Amino acid sequence: MSVSDPIADMLTKVRNAAMARHEKVDVSTSKLKLEIVKILKTEGYIKNFKKVTQDGVNVIRIFLKYDDNNEPVIHGIEKISTPGRRVYSGYKDLPRMFNGYGTVIVSTSVGVTTGKKAAEKMVGGELICNVW
Repeated sequence: MSVSDPIADMLTKVRNAAMARHEKVDVSTSKLKLEIVKILKTEGYIKNFKKVTQDGVNVIRIFLKYDDNNEPVIHGIEKISTPGRRVYSGYKDLPRMFNGYGTVIVSTSVGVTTGKKAAEKMVGGELICNVW
């Protein structure tokens, strides 16, 4: 199976698993995906994650998080930049999700970080995705 946008594929798997109330979801591993998952963990959107080897293939196992009413913590997750349309932003123009209640994940020259931390460090970059 050839996927033209592996990040969008990962985000879709997480979104679909959360809507179907799955406990965990496995995605193929890469350095960028691992950094995005680390941000999702620190921002409180997922319970935990771990790298596992399944049938000789390295995958990231993401444990999804739900609230007291068994509703997913991730209400929405969408890709901003695509392979055909890259979206960049300077640190002064970084978008805010729902007046600060969502998170923008940005790939900067100092690594993958949230939009809030990128603005504090005064670095812009490619907008990867929105999570709310």
